[in-house]
Amino acid sequence: MKTQSEIIKRCLKGDENAFSTIYHQYASKMMVVCIRYSHDREEAKDLLQEGFIRVFQHLNQFKGEGSFEGWIKRIIVNVALEFYRKNTNQRQLYEISSDYEEQHPISSEDILSNIHARDLLNLVQKLPPTYRMIFNLYEFEGFKHQEIANQLGISEGTSKSNLFDARKILQRLVSEMMKEIKY
Repeated sequence: MKTQSEIIKRCLKGDENAFSTIYHQYASKMMVVCIRYSHDREEAKDLLQEGFIRVFQHLNQFKGEGSFEGWIKRIIVNVALEFYRKNTNQRQLYEISSDYEEQHPISSEDILSNIHARDLLNLVQKLPPTYRMIFNLYEFEGFKHQEIANQLGISEGTSKSNLFDARKILQRLVSEMMKEIKY
């Protein structure tokens, strides 16, 4: 069995089998990342394709420090950020009633026992692009609001506000889904 560093060296020499090995080893994991950042599966496929093109173009920059998977994921997330920046005209805002939470209480145990991960991912995909981007960067990538603000060219307060709004929208969507499950 070839080690990761051997496969990378073969890629750098132009070995197509090595390219294929890396792609097949990481494509499904990175597709999950792409789906989180995209509106639909087709957009996710485009992000994945562009991401792996960049991975192979910049493979010589991987220094073997840290996780290769983490390095690939960072490239994929950066591709998603670039896509978002190019398509900022897609921004949509939703108004959510401040008393929504009181009218529609839901416990985390209800969510976990009745909703599958795929369903939650589908709900995240329904978020408006700005909210989806901020939610993913904060919740999944662990970015701080200042980092998100810098990446997206917004204020830190806007990042916090949009994360709050994204969570409210997800709460509403989960509540609606729970009603459908119960009936």
